[in-house]
Amino acid sequence: KRSRRYVSIFGEFSFKRYVYAVREGQKIEWVELDAQLGMPQGEFSYVVEDWQQKLVVKDAFGEAVQTLDDWLGVAPSVRSAEHMNRDMAQDVELFRDQQQQSPPPSDEEGDILVVTSDGKGVPMRRPLQQRIQELKANRPQDPRGRKPKKKPPKNPAVKQKRLGKGQKKTKKQMAYVGAVYTIDGHLRTADDILDEVHRRQSQTQRPRPQHKRVRAQMTQIHEGEVFPAKPRLFAELAVECEARDPQGKKPWICLMDGEKSLWDAQAEWFPDAVCILDLYHVLEYLWKAAHVFHKESSPEAQAFVDHYLRMLLEGKVGYVIGVFKRRLGSADLSSTKCKTLETVIGYYENNRARMRYDEYLAAGYPIGSGVAEGACRHLVKDRMEGTGMRWEIIGAQAMLDLRSIYLNDEWEDFLNFRIQ
Repeated sequence: KRSRRYVSIFGEFSFKRYVYAVREGQKIEWVELDAQLGMPQGEFSYVVEDWQQKLVVKDAFGEAVQTLDDWLGVAPSVRSAEHMNRDMAQDVELFRDQQQQSPPPSDEEGDILVVTSDGKGVPMRRPLQQRIQELKANRPQDPRGRKPKKKPPKNPAVKQKRLGKGQKKTKKQMAYVGAVYTIDGHLRTADDILDEVHRRQSQTQRPRPQHKRVRAQMTQIHEGEVFPAKPRLFAELAVECEARDPQGKKPWICLMDGEKSLWDAQAEWFPDAVCILDLYHVLEYLWKAAHVFHKESSPEAQAFVDHYLRMLLEGKVGYVIGVFKRRLGSADLSSTKCKTLETVIGYYENNRARMRYDEYLAAGYPIGSGVAEGACRHLVKDRMEGTGMRWEIIGAQAMLDLRSIYLNDEWEDFLNFRIQ
């Protein structure tokens, strides 16, 4: 006979029941009464877990625990809430595997399948590079298994250098966010896009993304091996795309900013997709070029951006690059401004093949990666970058997994799957 503690929304309860093991002191193999009652694995009821983790994925652990305690007078400790979060997150991968077996109904999907990705830093207690260096340092270097001599500890009396301008004490590790959704085609012209940019809002008749699913991965270390984030993320995105369009009837769009490593991953996992550079990153670089020649917030800078944005939307990327190169050589610019304009030219040249906006607009394709930008903000920044927050990799990945489930409106389905 063994006692069991059970905490529900009505308070704490303790009862005794028989447990079965090979012999006294060995691992408990079976608890008949727990099975008949459908008891959770931990001490807290499924409802308490549900309510607590709904709060945890939105607020800091301490605030979430205090809120539940205010409601019920019963709540796990902060440490218990953290362990609960990690335990629940272990079932996310199995849940997503099950999702692939039952993709969204075809009549609820759009005509175009879109994949998008971006990166966002997470403040860490120990940077990834430091953990990799520690891993290498602790790895045996000779056949007899002797470890290399450790470096002498730093003298604590030595003062740390003052941080320079722009430097931050917090070290971050990149979380790569990905999203898959479908959307109907939407024909537009260059004038439509310019009007949209000026009004700073989208058209009301624009089609909405359907069955958007976001997720995030961070580089992890397991049993001495480093598992990079981007390949794991893009592999998961590719599996979902195959499940949602197994016959390849829809056009696949890969819509991202200009980060080279993301496009390298696209070339490996989505080689046949239509590649589109996010227009709003293009626009940011266009403003940089405008401020080389005109004052910020001036009518001349706005006219500069409007003129060359229209050129880009009409497919005249080579013309814009050529004009900027000529102005770089002929104008009397400072070294800083020359460097800025060279950066803009290089960005456009490197991504020229992904800037055929006249073709994209005529085909009704999306050209803005607002979904990825929003996912980075909602999934990562809003929860992971609170005041004083520092994360360990296991806890950070667990939080990203559960928060993505919550933001995808899959929370109830996930909990039912987990209980079953």
